Amino acid sequence: MLTGIVIDALDPARMDRFWADATRGRTDGLRLRFTPAAEPKTAHKNRLHLDLAGGPDWEAEVARLLTLGATRVDIGQGDVPWDVLADPEGNEFCVLRPGHPGVLGDCGLVAICLDVTQEHRDAQKAFWQSRADWQAAEEHDWGVRLRRTPTSTVSLVMGPPAAPKEARNRVRLEVTQRGREPGEFLDPGGNEFHVAG
Repeated sequence: MLTGIVIDALDPARMDRFWADATRGRTDGLRLRFTPAAEPKTAHKNRLHLDLAGGPDWEAEVARLLTLGATRVDIGQGDVPWDVLADPEGNEFCVLRPGHPGVLGDCGLVAICLDVTQEHRDAQKAFWQSRADWQAAEEHDWGVRLRRTPTSTVSLVMGPPAAPKEARNRVRLEVTQRGREPGEFLDPGGNEFHVAG
């Protein structure tokens, strides 16, 4: 079962405070866990990131996040109906504007986005359905959306474009799985994930 997200951090306590405030604690039971890292994030885009719903006053929500320590970043997104920010250690995340198909609530964590190539799409869908114990809610050209329940405010979205795999992912999914020893493993797309004890 998908239980959380693990993020490598130079300052785990600061990152924990930032994300607790950024999500307003609305993570639908998923735990955000921060583990000490020796090296800062590189300039390469993470393969896993979070999307937050900005709500009707999304401009004020972006301003609030900037006040908390986020920064605006350009990852080549162009003119899109969302704002791309980075947390205090450079991990990208998006603030979705009203009308975006990923928005189900006014604010809070609404999507966990995992880069998946077309080549790995079916394998990733099957893999994460079984590991997360979530079901496919949508499937389009842009990718697949899994949800724990039809009304869950958190979803796992998988689709292109996929960032090149440069090094170990700083942001990873965490699951509990009966009969499997705790540790770090790879999904079919080569992304690390944690099995919690």
